[in-house]
Amino acid sequence: MTTEMTEAELDARHAEKMRKKKKARDKIVATKTIEKGLLIVHTGKGKGKSTAAFGMVFRALGHGLPVAIIQFVKGKWQTGERVALEKFGDQVSINTMGEGFTWETQDRQRDLAAARSAWERAKEIIVSRDYKLVLLDELNIVLRYGYLSADEIVAFLRDEKPDDVHVIVTGRNAPDSLIEAADLVTEMEMVKHPFRSGVKAQLGIEF
Repeated sequence: MTTEMTEAELDARHAEKMRKKKKARDKIVATKTIEKGLLIVHTGKGKGKSTAAFGMVFRALGHGLPVAIIQFVKGKWQTGERVALEKFGDQVSINTMGEGFTWETQDRQRDLAAARSAWERAKEIIVSRDYKLVLLDELNIVLRYGYLSADEIVAFLRDEKPDDVHVIVTGRNAPDSLIEAADLVTEMEMVKHPFRSGVKAQLGIEF
C-alpha cells in the first residue's frame, strides 16, 4: 500500500533535490572562465530577431555600457526602440543607414551603395572600441541579396573584431559561414503570425 507524502516531506525532498542540482550547477559554472566579446546571430523566419537584439541593447545600456546600432535596411522609420534609445543620449549611437526594403527602393545600385556605406560605418565603430555592444540590424538581408560579400563580413568579424566587443547580427537566412563563426546563434521559428490573417502591423508590437 502506497502512503502519500506529507507536505513537509515533499518540501524536504524538493529542498534536497535542489541542493544537489545547485551543487552540480555550481561545479559546471566554475569551469567557465573565458571572458570575450561574443559574435551573436539572430536568424530564422519567426518574428523577434531584432526585438531580442534590442532587448540585449537595453540590458547593456542598463549596465551603463556604450552601445552602437547600425540599421542596414529599415530606413528612417520612427520606431518605439528609436524613441526609447534616444533618451540615453551619448551612451548610444544610432546609425540608420538603410534606404528601406529593396522592394520599396526598386533601385539595386542605390541599395548596393547604402549597404556598403552602412558596412564601412559598422567597421569604423567596431574597431574604435568606443562601444561595448554593436548591433548590425538586418545585415543578413543585405547578405542574402548579395549586396555585400558574406566572406568579407565573416573574415572581418572573425579576424578584426576586437576581443572585448560584442556584435549582434540579425535577419533571416544567415549564411552558413556566419553561423559557423558565431559564438551564439538563435533561430526564431514562426508558428503563427497575425499578418497572415489580414492584421496590419501594430504600434508597439511591430514598430
